Amino acid sequence: MAAAGHEGRPAGASTGRRCRATSGNTLILGAHPGYIGWEEHEANLTRLHENAQANGGERRKSPPREGPALLQGLVLCGRCGDRMGVRYHMDHGVPMPEYHCQKQSIEHARPLCQRILGRDLDRAIGDLLVETVSPLALEVALAVQDELVARDAEADRLRHTQVERARYEADLAQRRYLRVDPDNRLVADSLEADWNAKLRALAVAQEEYERQRAADGRVLDEAQRAAVLALATDLPRLWADPATPQREHKRMVRLLLEDVTLLRGDAIVAHVRFRGGATRTLTLPLPLGAPDLRRTDPAVVAEIDRLLDEHTDAETAAILDAQGLRPSLADRFNASIVVHLRRKHGLADHRARLRRQGLLTLDEVSRVLGADPSTVKGWASEGRIPSRVVNDKGERLFERPTVLHHACGWCGDPIPATPSLRRGKKWCGWRCGQAAYKSRKLAARLSTGGAGDGSMINRAHEVQSGA
Repeated sequence: MAAAGHEGRPAGASTGRRCRATSGNTLILGAHPGYIGWEEHEANLTRLHENAQANGGERRKSPPREGPALLQGLVLCGRCGDRMGVRYHMDHGVPMPEYHCQKQSIEHARPLCQRILGRDLDRAIGDLLVETVSPLALEVALAVQDELVARDAEADRLRHTQVERARYEADLAQRRYLRVDPDNRLVADSLEADWNAKLRALAVAQEEYERQRAADGRVLDEAQRAAVLALATDLPRLWADPATPQREHKRMVRLLLEDVTLLRGDAIVAHVRFRGGATRTLTLPLPLGAPDLRRTDPAVVAEIDRLLDEHTDAETAAILDAQGLRPSLADRFNASIVVHLRRKHGLADHRARLRRQGLLTLDEVSRVLGADPSTVKGWASEGRIPSRVVNDKGERLFERPTVLHHACGWCGDPIPATPSLRRGKKWCGWRCGQAAYKSRKLAARLSTGGAGDGSMINRAHEVQSGA
């Protein structure tokens, strides 16, 4: 299966070098029965060779492992050209990849050539792959493949014409040689040499034709075209499936990408090279530092300031989430984050803003209306008093009543509430109400019992006088 080559060394020592069986002079397949077939053996050797390159000089094509670094073993440094390694650091309990170039640092004690955080880069590469393997892109690729097949057919026709011309010239040289007089040795030798040269040219043209034809792309049949188009739906589904292991993501990347060259400057530039030669360039912004990650966007702070005019903290957080805005270190807003940002940036809360507009507290409106606070709460819940919720606890502020009082129907004193709140009450208190009732009752008795009863007349006067 392998051969060893030896060469002499001082003191009789020797060295050996293993080589592939196909590199020898003679290879007889199937001469002896084997445990596995030749194709499986070659596939195993190829996989072992690729896995061994993880420890080689370039450390490339390392086998995919469980870590979240999507481009493990595929990243090249855009400055020195060396392979970049992978480190991991924990971010809130989640491992985050980091690509770094440290060969010069290890071998020559120099600073790191480059270090690039991999989370945003891996996400961009994944989106690029899903976008690339889209139905439209695959249809375009198939159309391009058809065009290439047509060009290959035209080139094959031209090469076949060259072979036919070389064959014609060889046949012509043969006929000339066969017609010459054998006694004329000088002419015969010249025609024979010309015939041999034409035969050699024919052999070279035939070999070149066969080699180019074998190198041309194959024509896809209908089943293969359907399989290629089905990949447009299978790959995005598998890529987005949470159950797909990260190792499988890496294997899919290795099927599509040759390598990715990274260069860090004012931005991160990633030159992506696909298998087959196609290239794409991605430009990503530099990752934010720790202070910037904790700094809220001024536009978000301005939006919070605007929303607090009409909404509470929890309502503001819900509206911000609905608008797609996000805080600096969380996935979504909540009331606590809004309170923190409000206090940090010196923004007044919803209650203070309503107070500046002249709204009254419960005690203040109770004194204005001359009613118990519990009664005012009941009026507010029934909607008979305009009020506004000022916080997430349900506390309210009240608008100042426009009509504060009307005159009592008995004594004439002001009633400190509108008739709509008092349900049409006409008296300022219990005593005035009782006095008015007795007065009406006495007046009715006088109208039916006659005017001669002096005691009744005196009693009516007493009631009217408030005795």
